[in-house]
Amino acid sequence: MSSRDMTVYPVEFEINGDKRTIQVRAADVLLYTLRDKLGLTGSKPGCGNGDCGACTIWVDRQPMKSCLMLTVEASGKQITTIEGLTDSPVQHAFVQNQAFQCGYCTPGFIMNCEGLLSLHPDADEETIRDWLESNICRCTSYEEIHHAVKDVFQRNKDREPRTSGS
Repeated sequence: MSSRDMTVYPVEFEINGDKRTIQVRAADVLLYTLRDKLGLTGSKPGCGNGDCGACTIWVDRQPMKSCLMLTVEASGKQITTIEGLTDSPVQHAFVQNQAFQCGYCTPGFIMNCEGLLSLHPDADEETIRDWLESNICRCTSYEEIHHAVKDVFQRNKDREPRTSGS
């Protein structure tokens, strides 16, 4: 291995609310930096090419598959992993609807669904299904996951203040 392959670069970002600076190689993938350097193992390696969604995190409040992002690209970004979510409505809905079996895909689904809720609070059925297609569950918990997401949207709708003319 040449010395050029071992060159490291400082990367500074905010992860789950904490400012961090780490040294990484130019070729380091964010998923493995999170897991191996930072001990944040909630994002799971799956397909390695962005198809399964097991590694989904948020980058600047947008769902992102961390296997597709180099760590150096995260410089200056705000990153949230499943470990950074606390008491989330989607997490509660997944538990209440038993929307998991083995649990391997669950963090990625939760992060993706939280993104959906944040970016499209009035999502219709087609939008929900489109977003769920970006993640794969090999245990076939799709219906339970779909019910969990719909429950969260229904609860949000039920909490919306009613206008006096309604």
